[in-house]
Amino acid sequence: MCGVVSNAGLGRPLADRADGVITGEAGWYGTHQFALDAIFHSRMKQYECLTNHSAVANAVFVPFYAGFDFARYHWGYDNATRDAASVDLAEWLMARPQWRRMWGRDHFLVAGRTGWDFRRSNNVDPDWGNDLLAMPAGRNMSVLVLESTLLHGSDYSMPYPTYFHPRSDADVLRWQDRMRGQRRAWLMAFVGAPRPDTPVNIRVRDHVIAQCKASSACAMLGCARSPGSPQCHAPGDIMRLFQTTTFCLQPPGDSCTRRSVFDSMVAGCIPVFFHTASAYKQYRWHLPRDHLNYSVYIPDADVRRRNVSIEAVLRAIPPATVERMREEVIKLIPRVLYADPRSRLETIKDAVDIAVEGVLDTVARIKKGEYVDSGRPVSEDPPNLYVSTESAFRPKSVVSRMMMRLKQWIQGHR
Repeated sequence: MCGVVSNAGLGRPLADRADGVITGEAGWYGTHQFALDAIFHSRMKQYECLTNHSAVANAVFVPFYAGFDFARYHWGYDNATRDAASVDLAEWLMARPQWRRMWGRDHFLVAGRTGWDFRRSNNVDPDWGNDLLAMPAGRNMSVLVLESTLLHGSDYSMPYPTYFHPRSDADVLRWQDRMRGQRRAWLMAFVGAPRPDTPVNIRVRDHVIAQCKASSACAMLGCARSPGSPQCHAPGDIMRLFQTTTFCLQPPGDSCTRRSVFDSMVAGCIPVFFHTASAYKQYRWHLPRDHLNYSVYIPDADVRRRNVSIEAVLRAIPPATVERMREEVIKLIPRVLYADPRSRLETIKDAVDIAVEGVLDTVARIKKGEYVDSGRPVSEDPPNLYVSTESAFRPKSVVSRMMMRLKQWIQGHR
């Protein structure tokens, strides 16, 4: 645990520079995917508009490490124990004069895990996590999580922490230029383990892995689901593969999204999604609404039914379109990064800056009497389409109809 929270939550520096993958670049650490509580708090300590006078504050930050609280009672405890710290927090907050000003609707905290870890009463497993988001205080506050439950509640999604934490604008710009010039030998790649415990009817990841293994154009960093499998926890191996790949396959894992999405984007790799909740219904503060400009979407149902070849879809995308998509991904890199909390970017906004702006905007809208929640309106869902419009790929009838819909959609939005 000490290593995880060292260096303001970034973890230990990558002393070997990840076997040359990031040689000459500063700001690389072995950051844990669930370290956001500490990283965000460290950043807020030096936030330039911070005040201790709550009467003049636009929003109130609650430095409660909800993600770490979840972790210490993860297994072997009853629900009363899992909820104890959250209950104490709620009682303390609701007794404060600052709370009564807007009944907590101007308060926010960071819980560095998925929203499902804090909404047990709505989860399929009654013995999982705590009920922070279902408590009255949790329902009133804005809670920033790694993945929203999308239940039109108060939880807003934040990018998973990656390994890169720049200390200056120059660090960011230099890395972006490096990713623009990177030679990408692989068409597609996948990093991760199978999910044999997932129900067969939704097990898209196994089909993605099978297609990757069957393709000479796909590189795979496979790993067993055990602590003894080092590859999936070696930043050098992961980033090396992502930097040399054009498209990174991102099927759902334990939940709809995964850290790999953001690691791959930092490497300039175009994400390929199979579920709309992996990104399109998440991260509305950090990712643009024009999803097909930076990613490819292939419906998981078609992959599971073997109606589509992932490789064929990706090869059908024109090279000029691929270049534009990669540039969009590279432009998004600062928005999904967490700058080193011990420094400050000057002109570039990182994930924390954008999240705080999102919270302030949410509070301002509430003060105006507007209804706000973390869920996207249905009208904002992405079209159920592929990004490619080329005719070289001739899939089965279902996919053919979807390709036709794509062309019609593009013509209607020109």
